[in-house]
Amino acid sequence: MRSHTYIDSLGSARMMARALDGKALAKEIKDELKIKIHNWINAGHRAPSLRCIIVGQDPASHTYVKNKIAAATEIGIEAQTIKYDATLTEEALIAAIELLNNDKTVDGILVQLPLPNSIDERRVCNAVAPEKDVDGFHITNVGQLCLDMPTIVPATALAVIEMLKRFKIDTFGRNAVVVGRSKNVGLPIAMMLHSDKNHDSGLGMDATVTICHRHTPPAQLELHCRNADIIITATEVVKVAGAVTPVPGGVGPMTVAMLMHNTFQAAQKIWQQ
Repeated sequence: MRSHTYIDSLGSARMMARALDGKALAKEIKDELKIKIHNWINAGHRAPSLRCIIVGQDPASHTYVKNKIAAATEIGIEAQTIKYDATLTEEALIAAIELLNNDKTVDGILVQLPLPNSIDERRVCNAVAPEKDVDGFHITNVGQLCLDMPTIVPATALAVIEMLKRFKIDTFGRNAVVVGRSKNVGLPIAMMLHSDKNHDSGLGMDATVTICHRHTPPAQLELHCRNADIIITATEVVKVAGAVTPVPGGVGPMTVAMLMHNTFQAAQKIWQQ
């Protein structure tokens, strides 16, 4: 079996026997952003601003949002949480988003998923103004990513690509397997991995990409993973390829760091407009 670079988008990253410390890298990126934002404010701009909307009482969602707000505050982003009961209607939520879209003091809007079953997540994601969509879930941003154009990229996918780049993992022409085809993680990772790095987005990695999912026959999944140079997964199924067991401290902290990156990026672009 060949050695792999293995990245678990739910928590860990390892290259052969060497752990790729996502937690330390996330701190490095946040420190860089803190300096950039400090310089941005000193140049006469207001602090970037982020609004995190959460609907309902899901404990995990509240923890995620708390971590995002803490990270934003740490690096100089003005951030607030907007909380609603699970009884909130879809129309009322979209109306609240429209108010933030029209608020010139708000640069980034994040709607924490999942939403209550009574609310259409796709419609809500598309209600966020594309230029303020720091999650990168709006169809405009997704479409621009697919066309390899400059855009706001979903934070977890961007975190994986940033780890590959910063740890100097060569992807040019290498075989990469993405296990999972979610629209917010697996798809954007695959898009960036296979794209031409010379295109406008600058995110392309020039890899040869295979996407596996729940309907990939187990024998084929094992074959693809055994032949891969790079394996990226949001599930544990990649263990059939002999990959390491996921551990905390990988892509999770990086996702938050890249969300902060997206917020500052949004603030800069809104100012330029």
